[in-house]
Amino acid sequence: MAPISDSSKQSLLPSCLYSSSPNSFSLDRLLNSNNPTFAASHSPKLDAPAPSTSPSIKTRTFMIASPNEPGKKIEMYSPQFYAACTAGGILSCGLTHMAVTPLDLVKCNMQIDPAKYKSISSGFGVLLKEQGLRGFFRGWVPTLLGYSAQGACKFGFYEFFKKYYSDLAGPEYFAKYKTLIYLAGSASAEVIADIALCPFEAVKVRVQTQPGFARGLADGFPKFVKSEGALGLYKGIVPLWGRQIPYTMMKFASFETIVEMIYKYGIPTPKDQCSKSLQLGISFAGGYIAGVFCAIVSHPADNLVSFLNNAKGATVGDAVKKMGLWGLCTRGLPLRIVMIGTLTGAQWGIYDAFKVFVGLPTTGGVAPAPAATAAAELAKA
Repeated sequence: MAPISDSSKQSLLPSCLYSSSPNSFSLDRLLNSNNPTFAASHSPKLDAPAPSTSPSIKTRTFMIASPNEPGKKIEMYSPQFYAACTAGGILSCGLTHMAVTPLDLVKCNMQIDPAKYKSISSGFGVLLKEQGLRGFFRGWVPTLLGYSAQGACKFGFYEFFKKYYSDLAGPEYFAKYKTLIYLAGSASAEVIADIALCPFEAVKVRVQTQPGFARGLADGFPKFVKSEGALGLYKGIVPLWGRQIPYTMMKFASFETIVEMIYKYGIPTPKDQCSKSLQLGISFAGGYIAGVFCAIVSHPADNLVSFLNNAKGATVGDAVKKMGLWGLCTRGLPLRIVMIGTLTGAQWGIYDAFKVFVGLPTTGGVAPAPAATAAAELAKA
């Protein structure tokens, strides 16, 4: 990018601030009127008396940052840092889950009615025939709002708990047991995130799997509450925790480990010397691989959530009896692997892209130094 000329910079502000005429108003003349150096250099035609040298008079300056100067970066682990991570989580989870609504719709119906929705291709065909193109995005509003709320808590609290548990462990134990800290931090964050998600998920599944129940969140939410009661919105919280907590633990711990291994064994250049585009590509690749593991680990509970939210008064025992253990583990799994792999890769890509946008480093890839090394570096400083 070509450097911005002085004239271009001046055009962004009133010309009086930069006027060289001694008769024009100038803000820097007003604010620096007591500065002897400034007065001498800007009054070549007038012999002004020597200014007072009293220590009580302080020199004031007025400085306008030029347009091409980098802004102040966000300090790591400050309130602004956690706010940025929360905003990144909203974007990464809300947008990606809404984008794969058609896949999620087919997957849920395959879980609930496998006789009718026998495969991915036939599932799309049935939906297109019965509900038209608009039917592919049925339930997108509760999906967007629910997973935006979940993403805010998931990523924001993960960064908080990871730092909190790391501080409790100390540098030496963090280096030894960092995977356990990733697991603990992500599990703690997901407990909170699912409380935000659960009501939206309940309405979403009912709207998607029972045609005619409601058109979306606006009419589906009060209808659901009238039918099930307010506590019915949290009927699936335990299966949701059973699905999402293992999923999120795998998502964050495997991602951190995979990205660290890529930088350690696959990239000859240290992370801080890699281009931002390469770092974001690694984030997507690490996220996709992690997503495959996530789908396998959390799929039985995903089947339970869909079953319980679809059938009024159903229990976990009813689901196991009807679907069987093998069905719980495998029904709809291939589609979910494709969906979750793509979803998780895109989420990490969007999340780290937002972090880069606000001046923060991408996630993972740099293992903290042990206590002895950290102390030695501190002594050198």
